[in-house]
Amino acid sequence: MSAQQPPAAGGPSAGGPGAGPGRTEDRWSLVVAAGLLSFVAMLDMNVVNLALTDIADGLHVSATTAQWAVLGYQLPLVALLLPAGRWLDRVGTRSALLLAVGCFALCSVLAAAAPWAGWLIAARLAQGAFGAVLFVLMPVLAATAVRPELRGRAMSVPATLGPLGAVTGPVVGGLLLDHVGWRAVFLVKLPVCLVALAITYRAAPRDGGLRAPARGPAPGGSTRGSLGDAALIGSAVAAVLLGLTLAPGAPAWLLLALPAAPLVVVWLRRPGGRPVSTVLRASGTAAVNGSVLALAAGFAANHYLLAQHLRRDGGISATTTALTMLAFPLGMVLAGRFGGRLADRWGARPTALTGACVTALGLLLLVPIGADWTPADISWRLALAGAGMGLNGGPVQALVMTAAPPGQLATAGSVVQLSRSLGFALGPALATAAGAFGEDHATGVRAGIGLATLAAVTAVGLLVLHHRTHRTARVEQSGRTGQAAPAARTCPAEDAAPVGADRTAEPHN
Repeated sequence: MSAQQPPAAGGPSAGGPGAGPGRTEDRWSLVVAAGLLSFVAMLDMNVVNLALTDIADGLHVSATTAQWAVLGYQLPLVALLLPAGRWLDRVGTRSALLLAVGCFALCSVLAAAAPWAGWLIAARLAQGAFGAVLFVLMPVLAATAVRPELRGRAMSVPATLGPLGAVTGPVVGGLLLDHVGWRAVFLVKLPVCLVALAITYRAAPRDGGLRAPARGPAPGGSTRGSLGDAALIGSAVAAVLLGLTLAPGAPAWLLLALPAAPLVVVWLRRPGGRPVSTVLRASGTAAVNGSVLALAAGFAANHYLLAQHLRRDGGISATTTALTMLAFPLGMVLAGRFGGRLADRWGARPTALTGACVTALGLLLLVPIGADWTPADISWRLALAGAGMGLNGGPVQALVMTAAPPGQLATAGSVVQLSRSLGFALGPALATAAGAFGEDHATGVRAGIGLATLAAVTAVGLLVLHHRTHRTARVEQSGRTGQAAPAARTCPAEDAAPVGADRTAEPHN
């Protein structure tokens, strides 16, 4: 959050909640609130995907229409991540958090009460908008609620509770679907949201109020310009999603995706997009962010297809399906514990590349899936793919943040989050489009998993490209300075350089 404005001007106090010069205590309850919101975010992603078959049957709509219960949430989330950050720089943290959590919970109630699909999709669109605010506020809340020397410990709380939500989501969702019904999967988040709301109301200091997005200038450009950026991003993503989800009925619908590229180009040339393109050029991490997007898309497509296959084709109960799908986040959490250690010892680049390769292998082993496969046959392959994601996640984040130019860490971090969120949104739509190339549903599932595998292989290729480009740049620099070329693989200490460290001696591609 911005420290440029005093609280009297409506912005948050320097450093965020409780970070003012007179603060005498750390507010660990706010760190817990940030962790609870991270838990809810990951729980939602897993539990709603699992419920799509039941939603389609309950509202008497097609699987493609039911899919918008997920896409409708992810579309505004992707479009509003960057504009939400700019708006939050000029409003109070406490007020923004109370508004976002309260409205997020209200949208959950509206989604659970939906009498028809249009109502449900509208509720999820609104929830995605407030979800974008929560995604931006979660790390800020955890980092600014305590003294700087305790921020590492504070940041570990949402980093731990987020994966816990991913692990428990399928199990909780499966039990609810089998014994209560699909509407309960939207209500299960309410108790957690209410606890976070109560903590924020009691513990967060009053640091300013809210401002309407259309009022006055915002740091780095006008707020209306931010809304224009959101409209461009949202229109581009919506065009792609509509084209992909409608393609199974008629491949000509894919033409809807064509306007996406020029819309993105226009956005990158606007004041809101220029910082993103500048950071990507200066840090040389365009390929790394591309790999994040590709790997997230592969994961999301695979998750969507397997859940539908087990429920609809295999006739397996929601609880058994949930336990089967649990293998992926379990593998991810277990391997993630070692990913950081391997990166410190071996280097971030080779660790991230190894993780992407393992994920691609796990997805490749799922391609020949058949009706005779048992949940155990699927589980160990999912666990392998999840282990690869666990190895990849932390080192990739380190690659991006250590390469970020000083003073632009927030932009670099938001680009990674945008890439990952975009991948999660595109994955199910890609899986749906792949079904158009199958003679029946079973071959469509194989085609979709094959496409997910191709996305993971693309992530591997992009990481290799980044490594070679980085190595070539170092060789060229050594030639200009007359020094001996360094080894092809940089030492682990260099790959794990402190975030924000001075890197003027290392060229950016």
